[in-house]
Amino acid sequence: MELEKLLKERKATANDAISIFSGLEPVTIGFMLGQWKGFEIITGHPIDGLLEPSGWYGKLFENPENAHPLLIHTLNKKRLFAINPRYIPLGIKIPKNNMLKFFIAILKPILKTKKSKARIRMIEYRGKVTGSMVYDEKGIFDHFAKINENTMLGAMDLKGAANPYFFVLERDTQNWKLEL
Repeated sequence: MELEKLLKERKATANDAISIFSGLEPVTIGFMLGQWKGFEIITGHPIDGLLEPSGWYGKLFENPENAHPLLIHTLNKKRLFAINPRYIPLGIKIPKNNMLKFFIAILKPILKTKKSKARIRMIEYRGKVTGSMVYDEKGIFDHFAKINENTMLGAMDLKGAANPYFFVLERDTQNWKLEL
């Protein structure tokens, strides 16, 4: 499978996504800094289809010690807020439909955080040292590979998962109001 097809169709087999990721160049921490909007790549992973219906916007990498892994749109899509990944259960069935964003809106006072919940480091993954996000309270590493100057392919390495969960991040210079 080609990268262009993966980006257009937003789906691939896990093996194709792994192959594409492995063929891309690593990223540096400096490259990662900033605000990124994202979308999922469907590969058959158990959490496929979970982020986008939740209102997921993307990620914010402020500096090596402060990263926000889950930025969510407010219901009116005028602001973004960060949620604490600690409270997101990955081992249970969660409805993957638009009701999820209303559920998150209702639980926003509990889920929302102003504190960073991850760090970024250079970590070896699949034989290359690349920029990676390390979650503070979950057994998760998000590893990144460079598609172009403004786009990264992410591979979420979840402890115990047979394959990574894939997503794409695009650099965003839009001046969103962040509730941090």
